[in-house]
Amino acid sequence: MRTRNNVVVITGASSGVGRACAGRFAARGWTVVLAGRRAAELEEVARRCRRRRRARALAVPTDVTDPAAVDGLARRALAEYGRIDMWVNSAAVAAFGPLESVPPAVVRGVLDTGVLGYVHGARAALAAMRAQGSGTLVNISSAVGAAPVPYNSAYVMAKSAVRALGGSLRQELRLSGHRDIHVCTVLPATLDTPFFGNAANYSGRAVRPLSPVYTPERAARRIVRLARTPRREVYVGPAARALAVLSALAPATTERFLARQMDRHHLSRTVAAPDTRGNVFDPPAGAARHGGWHGRRRTALRRLTTAALLTTLALTAGRALRPPGGAAGRMPAAAGRRRCATRRRRGPWSAG
Repeated sequence: MRTRNNVVVITGASSGVGRACAGRFAARGWTVVLAGRRAAELEEVARRCRRRRRARALAVPTDVTDPAAVDGLARRALAEYGRIDMWVNSAAVAAFGPLESVPPAVVRGVLDTGVLGYVHGARAALAAMRAQGSGTLVNISSAVGAAPVPYNSAYVMAKSAVRALGGSLRQELRLSGHRDIHVCTVLPATLDTPFFGNAANYSGRAVRPLSPVYTPERAARRIVRLARTPRREVYVGPAARALAVLSALAPATTERFLARQMDRHHLSRTVAAPDTRGNVFDPPAGAARHGGWHGRRRTALRRLTTAALLTTLALTAGRALRPPGGAAGRMPAAAGRRRCATRRRRGPWSAG
């Protein structure tokens, strides 16, 4: 797939990963169609995109829980630009707390956005892509879609459903012979976005991201690469892949570990929080890519620490493997002289 002058539709584009994706695609010459509930913030993102290589950008306020609105988003993109080469479903909301403490309406709101919103987007995107014969649909799931956690059950259900949706759609496209239409599922680890500060909370405890925290730009880079090389599932951050592998190999142990981590580190034991519906029904004021959790600084520190550890291990291993007589592979001078004298006495054809 060519990557310049292509058209990408991004839902949830006013903040977080969606906003990072918009800037990344625009920097590569893509035409970006931005969808979200906040018109002013979307237009601001569109202005920023237009300043990057004079990329074309269109802001279309859209509530992804409304199938008619999502269909209208696709029609607007096709009317303006004639095609949809990539569609990124990125909108998501969450509600923290024990299941019985979260109001049923809030649970439904999380599922409406995180499951039905993706279904509406997939239907609109695939209809356009079937007509043009090619395209890539990207659904953003989460590491918790492969390794569930407590106190966030509605979001976990939504991300598990998104992962399952990708598998079903890939099979349908294969059976119908559409080999040039791809469905990719992205499973990020914890990202430094406004997600945690905007989430509904009925736990009575302040929410903090579970380490390690990665930047939304890292996810955006991974998503942009899918335009050239589509893959069925990709992980963002080594922690996401590690959790998926551990959950598959040792599910009971992984559940116990994540339950302990969630209770001790994801929900504060010292800072209380009032009940709030967060952004499940109403978008918050303001928008940003980052949530203030220092994902970039933590990533740099983690890489520096890992590099220092590997260097130390390599030096230690090198010293342990070094022969006692000197550098590796070097024979002590006295031993070399004795061996030469022995060979002269035995002759060149002597055994041993």
